[in-house]
Amino acid sequence: MDQEHTLLDLLGLLDLDPDPDDGDHFLGRPSLGQSSPVYGGHMAGQALAAAGRTVSAELPVHSVHCSFVRPALPAIPFGYGVERVRDSTAFATRRVRATQHGREVFALTASFHRPEPGLTHQDPMPRVPDPEDLPTFEDRLTTAFGEVMRPLGNPYELRFVGPLSFDMEKDPSLASPRTQVWVRVKGELPAEAAVGREHLLHACLLAYLSDVTMLETVLVRHGISWLRASGRSIDHTLWLHRPFRADDWLLCAHESPAAFGGRALVLGRVFTRDGVLVATLAQEGLLRVSGGQEDVG
Repeated sequence: MDQEHTLLDLLGLLDLDPDPDDGDHFLGRPSLGQSSPVYGGHMAGQALAAAGRTVSAELPVHSVHCSFVRPALPAIPFGYGVERVRDSTAFATRRVRATQHGREVFALTASFHRPEPGLTHQDPMPRVPDPEDLPTFEDRLTTAFGEVMRPLGNPYELRFVGPLSFDMEKDPSLASPRTQVWVRVKGELPAEAAVGREHLLHACLLAYLSDVTMLETVLVRHGISWLRASGRSIDHTLWLHRPFRADDWLLCAHESPAAFGGRALVLGRVFTRDGVLVATLAQEGLLRVSGGQEDVG
């Protein structure tokens, strides 16, 4: 069985060690797995945690913009330096640089805003089955490959609504312009968690989770599986609209409006299971496909 990583392991990643001589610098632990390059959500979650540690708890984060500067290496800690760009009564802005061995590998800009009265609206959630009525990701892989898949050891759960890119190997006609997947961290969050403020903790967890499945949407649109493709995030953005819990099921509804030149764009909306739109996502990724890139209409 693959090594099992628990929710407590994930919370430990977000519990950064402060520099005793500089309150704007933090040390982040290496990634849970040994994959190279390091999973992008790892750096996004830790960098947001670092930014949030320097902002008043009365100002929740509302936007996060991530740039993946160069591939990060596993088993090497990250240094996070926070720049205090702006502090006002209503807003705070932070820039964060993540380094390994003195080289910048990742950059984040986050904005925090004190909620105030204003207009309210949202788009409706797509009609989809409940997560309990869908097979697990491991069950889906078992069906796709015809052999029992062991638990993957991730600290999160996935329940896909439609076909996976792996299903395309058997039937390319299953190609679809969008994907929908339920996601949550495994287990219930403790009353006092690592980041210290509930809204910041759940935002960091969503930053971690939201990088898992977005590029899958591009391959599903083209009818290509990860057996023929490799990819990584170039940049990633989250806009956080309302409070939510990352240990409750969240529906991520993704679509890819454009791909060209080896890059692909994916847009996403995140809903609670009772239909509340809590976040909007955007990600550009680098995708390389063996045998050339197919065009679609």
